[in-house]
Amino acid sequence: MINSNLQIIRTEERFAQMISWIWIVVIVVMLVGIIMLAIGVIDGNRYVVREESFELPKLTESCRFVMISDLHGKVYGRDNEKVIADIRKAKPDFIVIVGDLITSKPKAGIEAGVRLVNELSKDYRVYYALGNHETKLKEKREQFGERYEELMEAIKHPNVTVLEDAFCELRELNVRITGLELERTYFARLKKKELPQDYLRKHVGVAKEDMCNILLAHNPDYFEEYAEWGADLVLSGHVHGGIMRLPVLGGVISPSLVLFPRYDGGVFGMKETTMLLGRGMGAHTIPLRFFNPAELYVVSLEKKADV
Repeated sequence: MINSNLQIIRTEERFAQMISWIWIVVIVVMLVGIIMLAIGVIDGNRYVVREESFELPKLTESCRFVMISDLHGKVYGRDNEKVIADIRKAKPDFIVIVGDLITSKPKAGIEAGVRLVNELSKDYRVYYALGNHETKLKEKREQFGERYEELMEAIKHPNVTVLEDAFCELRELNVRITGLELERTYFARLKKKELPQDYLRKHVGVAKEDMCNILLAHNPDYFEEYAEWGADLVLSGHVHGGIMRLPVLGGVISPSLVLFPRYDGGVFGMKETTMLLGRGMGAHTIPLRFFNPAELYVVSLEKKADV
């Protein structure tokens, strides 16, 4: 009888210990969840200003520009006053927007992006290439009506150039800026669709051999094709830094649902071509970023020294 009682007591003690450990695990998991949520909210509502400098062949004059990618209608401060102040502080010669100024959702407005472009165009030339969200607005008229036309009309200004499979030349710098609009099929999830060898040539012509070629191409996955086309500098976005960033491993997941994407953010090189991939200024589905604040890039271009 005594042994039975002892066994019952020990069983109860083990059960109590198990319950205690379960509660400890639950509390730890909840704390980690709260901390991660806090990081996601904080990083989802701040940005950092990053600076890069590149030497480019055929460039005749040094210059500076600001690159904005994937704003998705995000606002920092009243009417993006903070962003505008940081841009003015950088004293750029021009601005480039590499797509997804807005978000292609039925209830998502275009006002924040329009106000930013309208304010910047008062003082700077703005070169705007389209991302998959602008293309979706344009193609799905049954869902979005005339919203794409409304966007284009709202930002219309002598200083704003929309590069919709088109280029413009900055003769004073010997620079050609080309904006590539990839069809939405090349933003497919899970699997990268092969880009035809002559795709860029058919859509934007050939690179100008005697000029410095800057290509605004929203999707960085086709960097190899951009390099083969002849770009000196590619400016991209789309990946949002992988949403969460981990040490060594980098970005965790791309909008195409690819784990640990090869191109997640920063500077990449291939042959004679450099790509600057911005991690974006906003988000379009889950407004959280983990260890991955938004980025506003200030880019200096220098004449390549003679060898």
